[in-house]
Amino acid sequence: MNVRSRPLRLGVLAACLVPSLALTGCVTNEESALPEGWKQPHTDMVPGIAALYHDGDGVLTVGTNPPFAPFEFKDSAGNIVGVEMDLARAVADVLGLDFRPVEQDFAMILPAVQQGQIDMGGSGFTDNAERRESFDFVDHLYAGIQWAKYSKSTKDIDPDNPCGLTIAVQRSTVSETDDVRPKREACGGDLTVLSYDSSDNAALAVMMGRADAFSADSPVTAWAVDRSEDRLETVGEISHAAPYGFAVPKNSELGPAVAAALQHLIETGQYQEILAQWGIDQGLVEQAMINERPINGS
Repeated sequence: MNVRSRPLRLGVLAACLVPSLALTGCVTNEESALPEGWKQPHTDMVPGIAALYHDGDGVLTVGTNPPFAPFEFKDSAGNIVGVEMDLARAVADVLGLDFRPVEQDFAMILPAVQQGQIDMGGSGFTDNAERRESFDFVDHLYAGIQWAKYSKSTKDIDPDNPCGLTIAVQRSTVSETDDVRPKREACGGDLTVLSYDSSDNAALAVMMGRADAFSADSPVTAWAVDRSEDRLETVGEISHAAPYGFAVPKNSELGPAVAAALQHLIETGQYQEILAQWGIDQGLVEQAMINERPINGS
């Protein structure tokens, strides 16, 4: 996966390399530029699809937790941008709704969807069996977990043999719950897990020497490596391949409506164009799915 973008400026990176745990906006939060040639997507409302869902205030509110680039992060003006935001905005257009991202702590997004405080969650959510018990997921991309290490490190880093290592992750993500925590148990506790509030802080921990490697969703790791000015490099193979999707209330009208809107974007080629703007050309879905089942029932 190749994300075409300018590297992080040395001055910004140097300003971030300070001895503090409260580090934000250093690797992938406030970027100096969007991908080359990026344009905010816009598409027309499709009446037949818009009729599938009625929203009281006419706004599709999407809970998200930047920085988690390239899914979502803040640009230099403080706007929440990213490939998932572009997809959600295009879905809102098809449904005839305005789009509003709502910044939240990652762990609070799904509860907010469940309580009706926001319409859906869009923050790099993995669609898995446990989450499907309480939510439906409109799948929009296949990805996995990828590790990265400090490029100048001479330590042997093997994700399949991680005992004795210190691994950084974003708190409450699948990288923590399904990757490093089980590996820690398999190592009999001989693996240190550093949990941060954002993926960029996990990457920064590696560059500062606090962690041997970090684990994150493969597009997130690729983005961080691409913008690290050769300070980070991937290690090991992609694992835990799974669909990523928008989280909506279980058995709600919104799920089929969002899926129908995504199907429209796929058929018109707009879905592919949106992902291409972010350098993503692998893992694309061929048809809209809810909980990894095609909406046409095939």
